[in-house]
Amino acid sequence: MKKVFIVTGEYSGDIHAGKVAEELKKLNPDIELEGIGGENLKKAGVKLFSDQKKMGAVGLSPKIIMEHITLGKRVVDYLTREFKPDLVLLTDYGAFNLSISKFLKKAGIKVFYYIPPQVWASRPWRLKTIKKNIDKVLCIFPFEKKLYEDCGIKTHYCGHPLVSQLPEKANREEFFTKHGFDPNKKLVSVFPGSRVFELQQLMGVFIKSVELLQKKHPELQFCISHAPNLSDKDFYKYIKDSGIKVIKGENQALLSVSDALILASGTVALEAALYATPMIIAYRGPWLFYFIYLIVRCIKMVSLPNIISGKLIVPEIIQGNVNADNISYNIEKILYDTSYRENYIKSLKGVRELLSDKVSSKEAAKEISNELLLI
Repeated sequence: MKKVFIVTGEYSGDIHAGKVAEELKKLNPDIELEGIGGENLKKAGVKLFSDQKKMGAVGLSPKIIMEHITLGKRVVDYLTREFKPDLVLLTDYGAFNLSISKFLKKAGIKVFYYIPPQVWASRPWRLKTIKKNIDKVLCIFPFEKKLYEDCGIKTHYCGHPLVSQLPEKANREEFFTKHGFDPNKKLVSVFPGSRVFELQQLMGVFIKSVELLQKKHPELQFCISHAPNLSDKDFYKYIKDSGIKVIKGENQALLSVSDALILASGTVALEAALYATPMIIAYRGPWLFYFIYLIVRCIKMVSLPNIISGKLIVPEIIQGNVNADNISYNIEKILYDTSYRENYIKSLKGVRELLSDKVSSKEAAKEISNELLLI
């Protein structure tokens, strides 16, 4: 019986790794799967060594650093002394996964990396660690394959998981009726992020932006998306008495039926692009982290639709420019400048054409299964 251990760090990684686990089970019914993750891995039949609740924390506080070091030591000890897997599949979450990869390689454990660190965006020196400790990279962007192979790293292009996993557009009329929206009015939706850190930095200015737009355009309607991994306690303390409608756990449907979006940067921007829903990206963090980012970044754009297309399609409002006036101005342009909106939607549709139609989870599972046959 072959054994595979899967490591994820955040909600999105849990979703994508869960799909890979499902496909692995189909190809290898007797396979033993364990890992670090959440409900998606669990539903796929993966026995959880640890859940990922503490993995999504952001920052450099002593508490967060110590929690990650402790978990890293626990998982390495377990894998090398007890579970002894045939292969470990690391998924996203670069800092933690690259750290433990050193110890796994030293122990002679085969290591694959699905959704690898975006070394093309920042911290290119990570390529040295990947080359030394990762046996094969299962990449999700077409331009990544050449980058890794030019460095002598074994790579397989799986296609982006969102292309096959993203649900069809929701029925606008049914969605509006379900949530009490007026079908004759435009809907602007706010996605403030899936981390408490992002709520702290962005929720206040996003609510001010909505209030400004409401005052200037009473014909508009608004809602805020509540990421399912955030507790009600963590989420609602930032909403307070805003009176803005909140929808939890229906991210994709909401992205697909909205007329415009206010987004924190992240994978949600690519999801929106695949639905061809116009958006603005607004993101900020502590100034220290921002200055560090400026030092380590390789490209100036931050949103995936812009990076994939190689041009500025999505307006990016970053750090000191994040304010209600800038956000509301760009949303007004999306909603009321007809020519701009038409060209914007056309450009977003072009983003999808640049990505492969491969079913990413099946490609990844097939590569892992082929490797297991050789062990």
